[in-house]
Amino acid sequence: MSRYRGPRLRICRRLGDLPGLTRKSSKKSAPAGEHGQKSHKPSEYALRLEEKQKLRFNYGINERQLLKNIKTAKKVQGSTGLILLQILEMRLDNTIFRLGMSPTIPAARQLVNHGHIKINNKTVSICSYQCKPGDIIQIKDRSSSRSLVTCYLNFPGLANIPNHLELDKKKLIGKVNGIIEREWVALQLNELLVVEYYSRK
Repeated sequence: MSRYRGPRLRICRRLGDLPGLTRKSSKKSAPAGEHGQKSHKPSEYALRLEEKQKLRFNYGINERQLLKNIKTAKKVQGSTGLILLQILEMRLDNTIFRLGMSPTIPAARQLVNHGHIKINNKTVSICSYQCKPGDIIQIKDRSSSRSLVTCYLNFPGLANIPNHLELDKKKLIGKVNGIIEREWVALQLNELLVVEYYSRK
């Protein structure tokens, strides 16, 4: 299973701020673990592994899914790192999170799995569905679905909705207007190191 069920704050202390994983922040500044206090220069491999782990934990995907997305990104003309980020950002669970309809990506995944989400008037229960420009994302006309999302909208995970998305808060309808640009990706990471990590394999 790709779902991470362990302690989330420990991951954030090790990898830095992961807005998609949790909204909580730790009071401790040192990395988690017995050797977290020691300062030593990480190896090149460790740096690349850390960037790769940021992607995995933030977007809630497993190793196999990430490798599949890397292979897909390599087939497309352009910067592999940027295309990989765009593939991950355009996933349905992440798009719901970026619209503010859920506080974290795991919460968005739950909305999708439980059948609360419709795309272009069809119920979609696959979290990895790739949103395309022109897609209309709606909440089902069930009182439980709408009240849950309305509650989430009052406390969004991120302050700003990216410029490729728009949201009608009254009707609870989101629209995908385009592909996300690099500066709107909320995660702080060097995607080139992730590509280099997999190019060695």
